[in-house]
Amino acid sequence: MPETDPGTSEPQQTAARPGRHASGEPVSAVAVPGDPAPGNPDSGVSVSAVPASSERVPGGHVPGGAPAGETAAAGEGRKKPAPARNPFLLWLKEIATVVVIAVVLSFLIKTFLFRAFYIPSESMVSTLDINDRIFVNLLVPEPFALERGDVVVFKDTKGWLPPTPQKADGPFTFIEDGLTFVGLLPDNSEQHLVKRVIGLPGDHVICCDADGKLTVNGAPLDEKYVNPAEVPLVRNFDVVVPTGKVWVMGDNRNHSADSRAHTDSNGGFVDIADIEGKAAVIAWPVNRWGALDNYPDVFKNVPPAG
Repeated sequence: MPETDPGTSEPQQTAARPGRHASGEPVSAVAVPGDPAPGNPDSGVSVSAVPASSERVPGGHVPGGAPAGETAAAGEGRKKPAPARNPFLLWLKEIATVVVIAVVLSFLIKTFLFRAFYIPSESMVSTLDINDRIFVNLLVPEPFALERGDVVVFKDTKGWLPPTPQKADGPFTFIEDGLTFVGLLPDNSEQHLVKRVIGLPGDHVICCDADGKLTVNGAPLDEKYVNPAEVPLVRNFDVVVPTGKVWVMGDNRNHSADSRAHTDSNGGFVDIADIEGKAAVIAWPVNRWGALDNYPDVFKNVPPAG
């Protein structure tokens, strides 16, 4: 039966030499009833037509070409590979990211949680030594309340300290200012003091009883934090702490110009509003790492302020 081209209505026949393609390859003869084979009119057999190269055959295969699926796969395989990345630039990017995150976190911590301070004097020996670096908890006195025995850092708004000369700018001043701003270096732009809270608002603080001990609201204190290297000199006083203020003293009693030395200035009291925070830990040097104690057992027998 003759084949029909899908694009025409006329039957098409293609003659071929029995047994061979034009390329010379052997082909099989397919019997089609009704057409005599060329050269053998009596055989009743003809050779089927070989499809033209432009014709499709079942299965999506174009004669003489690769299957459609293989062609698409080959096209994908010819895509250009991604350019190789420079490992040094990747490392540099990671380092820069870590530094930026660290600076941002440090700034947030310094602003809302902790702040670094440097100890320049001996007034708190042996709790704090000269050149110690401490971190101060900024959540005290607000929102968390002060307690007796807390070591606090406060601004010198009453002039307890002598004025300090302005430090001359050096070639690396801008670096120091930047590190101070983000909280990686202590802030020395303002005068600060560090002392221990002995009396809270309303407390009656007296020095001293017959045994030479401080009393708060009538309860004697066994002050374990006082520098054991020296016997404290007795400076008699009898005060009631006003509202919004505290009474502070240094642990190195013989070398501390604290509330006792400034009774002529605001009665020697420190405004709670001037307190930056509670000293929490010693951060430097490494061999002095540790949390600072407020010795609650020293004040456990003190009754509430009357």
